[in-house]
Amino acid sequence: MRESDQSSSRSTFQVKKTTGCYPRLRVDAKGGSAVGQAGGVLLTSTVRAAGLDAGLSAALASWRPANAVHDPAKVLLDLALTLALGGDTCSDLAVVRAEPAVFGPVASDPTASRAIARLAGDVDKVLPAIDRARAAARARVWAAAGVNAPDHARDVAHPLVVDIDATLVTAHRPGMSTGSWPVSRL
Repeated sequence: MRESDQSSSRSTFQVKKTTGCYPRLRVDAKGGSAVGQAGGVLLTSTVRAAGLDAGLSAALASWRPANAVHDPAKVLLDLALTLALGGDTCSDLAVVRAEPAVFGPVASDPTASRAIARLAGDVDKVLPAIDRARAAARARVWAAAGVNAPDHARDVAHPLVVDIDATLVTAHRPGMSTGSWPVSRL
């Protein structure tokens, strides 16, 4: 790169087209505003590539009121993104809401709460619908991975083994006389 190019080289995300639940972004070097939650771009791209946004939207269509602005699938995906970006409460949707160029329109806290309450009111049908959408997205991704997919050449004789390693951590809670959680609760 020439020296004059380096001084003016700043990358910016710009919205090209909205497809699915999230805008499609492209990177340029013209300068301008930067995205604070750029890590979310990978997550939204993965959701789109896997077809999880469209699949979940179709699966939850019957729980979307006719006049609703926000798709319940988008509300769930935005909450999942909030968790992935470090949030731990529904009000942390504000972090996602603050980047409309990356995440598109994000429901207000009361709207998200109503959407979750609506879905929770029919949980026996909603959870299987979500599971089917996730399974279809996973199958799509694993099929695209071909021989590199985790389920490639797996059957009853050659099962997929998931080795989960855990470390016990001593936790302290004020008011506990022992200073740690009982092992039986873990």
